[in-house]
Amino acid sequence: MVMRDTQTQPPSRLRAFIDRARELTPLKTAVVDAGEQHVLEGVLEARDAGLLEPILIGRPERIEAICHTLNCPELAGDTLVPASNEQEAAEIGVELVQQGKAHALAKGWIHTDTLMHPVLRALRRGQRVSHVFVADLPSYPKLLFITDAAINIAPDLSVKASIVRNAIDLARLLGVETPRVAALSAVEVVKPAIQSTLDAACLSKMADRGQIRHAIIDGPLAFDNAISREAANIKQIDSPVSGEVDILLAPDLNAANILAKDLEYLAGATLAGIVVGASAPIMLPSRSDPPVARLISAALAVLMRHAGAPLSPE
Repeated sequence: MVMRDTQTQPPSRLRAFIDRARELTPLKTAVVDAGEQHVLEGVLEARDAGLLEPILIGRPERIEAICHTLNCPELAGDTLVPASNEQEAAEIGVELVQQGKAHALAKGWIHTDTLMHPVLRALRRGQRVSHVFVADLPSYPKLLFITDAAINIAPDLSVKASIVRNAIDLARLLGVETPRVAALSAVEVVKPAIQSTLDAACLSKMADRGQIRHAIIDGPLAFDNAISREAANIKQIDSPVSGEVDILLAPDLNAANILAKDLEYLAGATLAGIVVGASAPIMLPSRSDPPVARLISAALAVLMRHAGAPLSPE
């Protein structure tokens, strides 16, 4: 069995984003519910890499104790904002962004839904907010963008169109000029009884008609014939996406989350989670992710911020 890669250094394809981000101004980042060792290790590494200027939100005694254990008491200091629970921490983080005192949010030891409730209420940009995992696998020749594994639970066609537009925007920001998108389902033919096949076919036609731009979309595609040209050939599928896919659009959150974690734990993938569509970058790794995943998420947030709003405080 291939176990999850526990390396402390990111793969070269993801390292390139860190190198690009280090040339830019570090992000003032509110770390929501920061009182956990893995969280603070990732924050410390991102700070030392010149990516973040952290503002730690949470229980002061817990954060200070962990900082002492990590031999970095200065990480707390003036950067510590008290919060008695994760709901309060989330509200404070969003307020800091609204006030211009922070330019990004980072998920700490908080549940995703608790963090996202105030985000969706206050930081929505007027479009759909969605999550993307950027995955680097040793067995695949380029990065994979997997969406949506954390926010939109059971998206309909309209929501899927917004989710895929967000992923396309992120892929293009990271250097993929014309991403190839596989709209996934259990099968690769349209079956009216399987709604995801109908949605996938519609998304493909929407791209053909220019309703979704800057990408090549095909679907429905099963995972095997999306990722493997050989599998597509065996099934006599002629697709411009098969074997060349950049973005995997899953039928729902369950499928995307399971797919991403399967790739991480069984195929050695390194994942970085980021939220797209809010007024500020939001780093949204899994709570069990190693510090390297948080470091890469920080680099993505820096690149997103510099591609959008200016960094100077309001």
